[in-house]
Amino acid sequence: MAIWVLVADNSRARFFSAERTASSLNEVRDLANPEARLHEGDLVSDKSGRERGMSGAHGFGQESEHKHEGVDKFAVLVCSELEAARVSGKLTKLYVIAAPSFLGLLRKHQSHALKQTVAGEVDKNLTLQDPQTIRGALPDFL
Repeated sequence: MAIWVLVADNSRARFFSAERTASSLNEVRDLANPEARLHEGDLVSDKSGRERGMSGAHGFGQESEHKHEGVDKFAVLVCSELEAARVSGKLTKLYVIAAPSFLGLLRKHQSHALKQTVAGEVDKNLTLQDPQTIRGALPDFL
């Protein structure tokens, strides 16, 4: 049985596998999204934040759109990795542990077939935790 665990947030996705239903986790892949850690101003051009003819108005809306687009693209990349593993037979059962906002994006971009492999979800950000702590957030028998 190919059991995988995804632990992810806006800036990082860690992929683990488990050999048996009660075994420990082995990290197989780590993806990073460095754009998620940048400030909004670093993602857009150096143009002034003020708009013409609107004294005191700032152009913050466009900046947050850039950051959201980057996070959305990262969710697509993560789902593509999972889908490739599913198609190749490396993944038949999936557990997802993700920050709540990123969990929603993952659900949005999962194929129907990939959704069918999801055996459980945990809405927590555990990306910086060690494998033993992550394993503790999952059922005893995967």
